[in-house]
Amino acid sequence: MVSFRTSLVCSMALTDTFDSKYLDMPVFLSRRTTRLGFTLIVMALSLAISSPSAVAQNQSEKPDSTRVDHSKMDHSKMDHSKMDHEKMDHGAMSGSDRVSADSADAVNPSGMDHSAMDHGMMDHSMMGPSSGGELAWRMPPMDMSMPMTPGMMRMLPTTSPFLPGDGVDVSSLPMAMPSQVVRMADGDTLQLEAGLVRRTIAGREYVMYGYNNQYPGPLIRVDKGATVVVDFTNRIDQATTIHWHGLRLDNRFDGVPGVTQAAVQTGQHFTYEVYFPDEGVYWYHPHVREDIQQDLGLYGNMLVDPLSTGYYSPVNREEALILDDILVDGGGIFPYGESQPVNVLMGRFGNVMLANGSDNYRMEVRRDDVVRFYLTNVANTRTFNVTFGGARAKVVASDVSRYEHEVWVQSVPIAPAERYIVEVQFDKPGDIAITNSIQAIDHFRGEFYPHVDTLAMVSVSSTAASPDLTESFSKLREYPAVTEDVERFRKYFDRPPDHRLELTLNHRNLPIETVRMMEIDTLYVPPMEWNDAMPMMNWQSSGNEVTWILRDLDTGSENMDIHWSFRKGEVTKIRIFNDPKSFHPMHHPIHVHGQRYLVLSIDGVPNENLVWKDTAIVPVGSTMDLLVDMTNPGEWMMHCHIAEHLQAGMMLSFSVSDTGVSDHDSQ
Repeated sequence: MVSFRTSLVCSMALTDTFDSKYLDMPVFLSRRTTRLGFTLIVMALSLAISSPSAVAQNQSEKPDSTRVDHSKMDHSKMDHSKMDHEKMDHGAMSGSDRVSADSADAVNPSGMDHSAMDHGMMDHSMMGPSSGGELAWRMPPMDMSMPMTPGMMRMLPTTSPFLPGDGVDVSSLPMAMPSQVVRMADGDTLQLEAGLVRRTIAGREYVMYGYNNQYPGPLIRVDKGATVVVDFTNRIDQATTIHWHGLRLDNRFDGVPGVTQAAVQTGQHFTYEVYFPDEGVYWYHPHVREDIQQDLGLYGNMLVDPLSTGYYSPVNREEALILDDILVDGGGIFPYGESQPVNVLMGRFGNVMLANGSDNYRMEVRRDDVVRFYLTNVANTRTFNVTFGGARAKVVASDVSRYEHEVWVQSVPIAPAERYIVEVQFDKPGDIAITNSIQAIDHFRGEFYPHVDTLAMVSVSSTAASPDLTESFSKLREYPAVTEDVERFRKYFDRPPDHRLELTLNHRNLPIETVRMMEIDTLYVPPMEWNDAMPMMNWQSSGNEVTWILRDLDTGSENMDIHWSFRKGEVTKIRIFNDPKSFHPMHHPIHVHGQRYLVLSIDGVPNENLVWKDTAIVPVGSTMDLLVDMTNPGEWMMHCHIAEHLQAGMMLSFSVSDTGVSDHDSQ
């Protein structure tokens, strides 16, 4: 069985040629300092930055160097005001990660979570200010063994808190039900409504959002080539839209407010015509304040079946599995930012893992059953590393196509918005855990530590599978149709890039404590952040202080000041560099709307097993080459799919026209 973890992390080919550093990283501070030395630095820093003189010195050092002119970000068709209902990532706290995700103790309704404290966790749900029962900030769940400067304990985000259903009696809301499959034929119509629902997670009831009172939303299943109508009604307390992620559909129905449509206000309707040109697994979600709306349950899958038999290998059953997390404490769902997102540095990590919206998802199979999993990651920021309890597994396909050939895998890293089709055979009776198995990082101690969350449980009976598909499952298939499709583009592989992007960020007016602690935090920068190792700093950073940036290295333009132009049928090569020297280096899952692309290489290493993608991770310090097939006319977006990074500006626009001007005309 070949290690495939690194190549999946990078959304690369199924190959074992890439460095295993992305998942198996040793203690890193030996490169710069010892753990003792690191602790002394943090202690000294805690004393230094709590003094008035240190604050004054910092203010004089960097008066305007990190400010961003937001007026320069307003030249697009996008109406940012309609996208500004934000959310906050507090579950990212590494402390929260250390609490068992399926333990009800993690969300004990008492003021203090004593079980969490046994694991070094503190529940601050009763520590924040409150007034007359009004919603107030409270400190996020976190690992109390992490050193923290005294000043940071008193700081709150610079935006007001938000939770849905203000003043609504939770018992008056409909109880959300598990997702139902809606089989649709060409021309069919689906009535879809976004509304407030009542959800039970880890034994407690919460006000959340849902499509058609379901979690996830209805699973739409169609044949390739079908077009269906979705008559959408908005019943939530925010404006919203629906984005049909990964589909190369008519641009009018892409769901981007201010670009392809106006946001759908509360009580209003919008009719989408949804075209399914490619086989595979896709998903739908809002493109307004994703950090809030998506996190609270507005998402669902779409499965597009092939027209030909034999497209996939035979299996005993199929299972669409949507992976997510949510941040809760003794006070309930942890609040989001109202006018700006919070947890902007790293995104909002949850401390309760969800599979298909449940914290206790279970399925039953027979011994030797082969199951085809359609995996989708809808979390705001968490990249999962999915394992199947030692059962034999192989990856078949990703976002928009099958791979050129299948590969055995030990785990499947999957970033926000990515999808993978994985076939697994359960050959041993008993209970098998599907887990998120990672090397978490503790920046303050300067070490990595193994961490495992249970995502779902599979009960394998002793009854033998029928039919027995062991023989066909044991063979790794090749897919010549994919290779033939890719071959048409091979002549573009080695040409210079047409566009070059740098991934970085700007900050302004962050607390001096945060700035100084970040200087320590970035002594070493891992290529991937699997957990939130800096919960307080992450929570206190909002869109008021942090702007994540896509920078065009050829023009200097940033984010929505960038507007590329292409003609239909063009093939463009984009080189993306993730700056490891930025204020907080972090990996970014980059999503391109309305088109498909190949990941040609990472850090100069060619991808030898290609697959068509719409979302791929760019690790910290890496350079990735994408080859984009520009076939779908319209005004489109390209952005980071960490929800808080998107809300903090990390997006650009490009147009594809039938006959118009192209950037290539001036080259």
